[in-house]
Amino acid sequence: MAKRIPEQELAAIEGALSGHPEGLTARQIENAQVFSVPVRTLQYRLQYLVAAGRLVKDGDRRWARYRLAPDQPNRLIAGETKIDAQADLFVPVSKAGAEIQKYVRQKPEKRRPVGYQRKFLDAYRPNVTSYLSSRELAHLHQIGTPQIAEQAAGTYAKQIINRLLIDLSWNSSRLEGNTYSLLDTKRLIDFGQEAEGKDHLEAQMILNHKDAIEFLVCAAEDIGFNRYTLLNLHAMLANNLLQDPTAAGRLRRIGVGIDGSVFHPLEVPQLIEECFDQILATAAAIKDLFEQAFFMMTQLPYLQPFDDVNKRTSRLAANIPLIKGNLAPLAFADVPRQTYIEAVLGVYELNKVDLFKDMFIWAYERSAARYAAVRQSLGDPDPFRLRHRDELRALIGEVIRGRMDRKQAAEHVTAWTSSHIAMGERNRFREIAEDELLALHDGNFARYQVRPSEFRAWRQVWRAKP
Repeated sequence: MAKRIPEQELAAIEGALSGHPEGLTARQIENAQVFSVPVRTLQYRLQYLVAAGRLVKDGDRRWARYRLAPDQPNRLIAGETKIDAQADLFVPVSKAGAEIQKYVRQKPEKRRPVGYQRKFLDAYRPNVTSYLSSRELAHLHQIGTPQIAEQAAGTYAKQIINRLLIDLSWNSSRLEGNTYSLLDTKRLIDFGQEAEGKDHLEAQMILNHKDAIEFLVCAAEDIGFNRYTLLNLHAMLANNLLQDPTAAGRLRRIGVGIDGSVFHPLEVPQLIEECFDQILATAAAIKDLFEQAFFMMTQLPYLQPFDDVNKRTSRLAANIPLIKGNLAPLAFADVPRQTYIEAVLGVYELNKVDLFKDMFIWAYERSAARYAAVRQSLGDPDPFRLRHRDELRALIGEVIRGRMDRKQAAEHVTAWTSSHIAMGERNRFREIAEDELLALHDGNFARYQVRPSEFRAWRQVWRAKP
């Protein structure tokens, strides 16, 4: 009897394609890291979905692109409203969380309009009230605490910052509807290459995340739940994205609405400022780092203290105690956008955190496992690198001696790879070459047979801002 394909794996592929109407290649789906299986297994899953009518295949062989079938992007739930098919398939939901989903999936006209409830904030007493149970907190600490000696704030995040910048920038942007792929995001962050056919605002959103994450990691000893951190964090995330440029890093002075919700945020500036300060003071007083993170991720978007970019600010702010405490960061990997939206609506319209908590714990388990694996993999030998060591040495030496900046280097790597590397290995080789360039420093450049003067001259061009 043939072994049944896990539905979760099939749904993961559909989820990876949900934001890409133009379709993705098998390699791009693999790079999205929806789950870890051999390439041949992934190709079998894709063939199965095509045969089942759930995917459409355009093209042939390595150039084939897969996209969702016309009736697959959304499903109708109980005759009410369309939702992302990932929602029930990915995140295990508690009974209370399921009740919240049932309510917020109704059409807006069937839900009761509500305003901001100050008592939801006032009722929280630091270290007395707790959204997360003691058992849940113990679980999060167990999986999120790396086996390292006590170190300065931010040390753990600095060790994995290259991966964190891409993961968190991509996932947080994806939750806002950004259509960049993981690979597109990597090229944008590493080399400043915008993806073809994408809106410039999408690139701006991702680059803003990069700046904000670097701020949190590099200033780990100075950040906290205070105005300096939160206002500057918002200013970085909102840079060049607001109609009023002066609103970046400034508390809201205007009324705002929430699309698809019957929730009406506060409109009085004095009350917004008062509640904002209360949120910061309450968060700062919470002793448990995970409770701090969850409290901020819940209460900040509920207040809507800024003209826009509130949820993005809350997601990065949730990482403040994790970064400072050298815990695994929360990158929101694989979180279905619809589940996140429903969880937020549960807070907005019902002041209930159960679904948000389900999502938070599940998402953190994924992130903690990912970064534990990242740390374990550092320094592992790579047979592919060994086989292509001469080609890598020649290519990177040319980039350094040619004093190429990031964009010039990216173009040269692509052209060189097309001329010297077999077609089936080009993507892998190009990614390794780009990673090698990013990892160059005073202690490892000699292996590429360049002189110190050549390296210093190149590094000045490489580090210069475009």
